[in-house]
Amino acid sequence: MPLRRTRHLCVLAAALALTVTAPASVASAADTGQTSADALREVLFVGNNWDGTADVIESAGDFERIGRIDVVPDRDERMAEINADPIHWIYFMAIRNSVGEGHDQFVDDMYSTPDGTSVVVSRPSFADVVSLDLATGEVNWRFRVSGYRSDHMAVSPDGKRVAVSASTSNKVHVLDIETGAELGSFATGDKPHENVFSADGKHIWNMSIGEVNTALDATWLDWTKGDRRITVVDATTFRQVEVIDMRQRLDAAGLKDYSDAVRPAAFSPDESKLYFQVSFFNGFLEYDVATDRITRTKTLPKNPATSTDRTTWVNDSRHHGITMKPDGTKLCVAGTMDDYATVVDRTTLEEGPLVTVSKPYWATVSGDGASCVVSESGADQVTAIDFATGEKTVSVPVGDHPQRVRLGQVEAGWSGPSGS
Repeated sequence: MPLRRTRHLCVLAAALALTVTAPASVASAADTGQTSADALREVLFVGNNWDGTADVIESAGDFERIGRIDVVPDRDERMAEINADPIHWIYFMAIRNSVGEGHDQFVDDMYSTPDGTSVVVSRPSFADVVSLDLATGEVNWRFRVSGYRSDHMAVSPDGKRVAVSASTSNKVHVLDIETGAELGSFATGDKPHENVFSADGKHIWNMSIGEVNTALDATWLDWTKGDRRITVVDATTFRQVEVIDMRQRLDAAGLKDYSDAVRPAAFSPDESKLYFQVSFFNGFLEYDVATDRITRTKTLPKNPATSTDRTTWVNDSRHHGITMKPDGTKLCVAGTMDDYATVVDRTTLEEGPLVTVSKPYWATVSGDGASCVVSESGADQVTAIDFATGEKTVSVPVGDHPQRVRLGQVEAGWSGPSGS
């Protein structure tokens, strides 16, 4: 397909363009008085979903906590709106009692703005995206998604656009990160989930996971889970470029009993391979973009203490969270229902030590690229695992039920909003 054959050339062209234009971009930022790179501090944002807070921690080293943000400063106003709208109230309660496991979902995903002055947060229970001023903690702008729940986001490589899944309306909105204005949207499969921008910023990949809150979890009932697919769109026009139905690719690889609900995913550095998790599976798959086929399957160990009753696995997950070391040599996998995380050699697919962690919900790379950082939603902490040894180095306490962890930046000297 054209998208696959041209991907490597697009990435190379984008890299060359950045090399040529970088000095002009730096000069432009200085001329307009924007925050310079020297005035910014790289950090990790940890979204505490049930708390309604985000902890900001060091991006490497000891991962010490720097500050905390209230991501629902407008909670009373939002709750008044929900209580006045019977339909929204029904959805709000359904989110609490299903995907929220009895809790409200106040922060799913977050990204800081390029100048480090604001953080943009998707709030599932409030069905919105907000920009919060990091100096004051106040709301800069709010965008109400279509339907009744917001979910995973992705930010463009230039940091100017943010894509957010509206899970009950089967749509992705793309917003201007500075103003919250909608730049466009596109249709997806059922229950859009993960979003990924291509490295050159020209395409958005969305993975829809279908109905994950039903008890129809037996393999032979997989067809009841809805329309699950990867939708690839042009990131400027938002027109569909292609649709990848993993059911066909799984069947062709002899994996007919595997779910085709693509969960978290990570591209190789050259974007020739996509590594992704699927519902109910303890492991991940390798997909070759150019040949359009699944090339390898990695099954990871099962925890003997994990229930074999699939209806007890949260939102159809078995493993949820995968990231790649920047040089492409290692993967890090969060074994959510199996209570471990592990580093996997990308060449051999051999796993390292199984690091005991409690219900890990996400995996990301530290700022220095040396560690995998997983959120332990069952222990209210984040844990760093050394890519070189596969061993745990440190755990840091955070708020209630940490999920997404994202690299970002704040202004140098920032330690939290004023008055917090």
